[in-house]
Amino acid sequence: MTKGRTSLIVSSLVLVLGTITTIALYYTRSDDPEVDVERVTRRILEATVSASGTIEPELSVDISSSVMGRVTRLAVNEGDRVTATQFLLEIDPESLLAAVNRGQASLEATESGLEQARVSVETARVNLELARDNLKRQQELWELSLVSREIYDQARTEVELRETEFRARQVEVTTATQRIRQERATLDSAEHDLTQVTITSPIDGIVTRRNIEEGETVVIGTMNNAGTVLLTIADFSILEAHVEVDETDIPSVRLGQPAEITIDALPDNTYYGVVTEIGNSPIQDAGQQGTQATNFRVVVTLDGNVPGVRPGFTATADITTATRTDAIAVPIQATTVREVGFNSDSSLGLANPSGNSTESTSLWTSGTETFSSAIQAQPGNEPNNVLPISEEMDEVEGVFIIRDRRVSFVRVDTGIAGERYFEVLSGLNSGDLVVTGPFDVVRTLQDGDAVQVNERSSRR
Repeated sequence: MTKGRTSLIVSSLVLVLGTITTIALYYTRSDDPEVDVERVTRRILEATVSASGTIEPELSVDISSSVMGRVTRLAVNEGDRVTATQFLLEIDPESLLAAVNRGQASLEATESGLEQARVSVETARVNLELARDNLKRQQELWELSLVSREIYDQARTEVELRETEFRARQVEVTTATQRIRQERATLDSAEHDLTQVTITSPIDGIVTRRNIEEGETVVIGTMNNAGTVLLTIADFSILEAHVEVDETDIPSVRLGQPAEITIDALPDNTYYGVVTEIGNSPIQDAGQQGTQATNFRVVVTLDGNVPGVRPGFTATADITTATRTDAIAVPIQATTVREVGFNSDSSLGLANPSGNSTESTSLWTSGTETFSSAIQAQPGNEPNNVLPISEEMDEVEGVFIIRDRRVSFVRVDTGIAGERYFEVLSGLNSGDLVVTGPFDVVRTLQDGDAVQVNERSSRR
């Protein structure tokens, strides 16, 4: 009997203690929002610009033909590795060989004409000398009155005629000489065209494209026709990533900056390179609309070889534009924006997050001093005092820090942005506890609000 009464008493005590605990927890439960926090520390930050593009060889040669004709021999296929001066293909040389033969025959005929002109010059020179000798004799006889005036005039006229004939024959020699030069130039052109029927590789590389088959006819380019690109040979010893960088990121990109390149077709490897070229003009797209973004081409030269790569592979380059080795860093999600304006006493005030610009929650101060501490420092002002502010508002970037289970808005000046953190130039110190979330809570927080700290986040 005594043992049963003792058990009843113990059970009653447990029930009473449970009820008291439940009531205590109910009345001490707080309606303050729970926030995630993170302690500000010094970190290594890297600012990067990410852009996508394609992998291209630094040296790529499109091979076309300067002569028209049918391909009679083709010695390479796509993917073949070739060396400089290696034979690639041959175009039918018959028509060009005939042109060379015609040129040689025409040159020989012109040279024969030159010899005839030179003989004519010599004949004209002899006739001129005879005419001059005859004129000399007739002049002597004329002076002795042994010949008539008519005979003397005929001798003088004969000399003038032979001089004219001599000059004409000299002109014929000059003309024949110029014609020989013309015919020789025509022959040289025909011989050069004949050498173009055999096409060899200009560089060491790989045949990345072949647009011709044996038996097809090659079309040469004109002003309105680009002609046939027969082969494309690329040198894969130096590779480049041609990426398109947004205009807003171009000012931070510099020559020589390091970059990490990932190739979609080779996802298991990361390659490295440096920026070697930055476009000065935006990339023009024939179908570009006015609302599309403006991009600039940036070339990143890869270090070393990339086995298995092909031209046109899609790639992404992460260009490191700035590095900080010991920066005070704040999580990106911790930063928020609040509006400030002038209070009625000409000081700056912080507007409510709801966008109401007719009242302020506290006064604005610079540096690490918070709004709530500033208003408390003013004589006659309590933390809940509100001063009207003007309609001229300005957005200020800052974070909420935890002090005595309340949040205080602190303006921060940020530097570079890493993957998850901002560099803080002023406004925070290492060790400060900043609010990082949830987003909907941070969006509505006001300076001086009481909050509950998520204990799991506070231990990070």
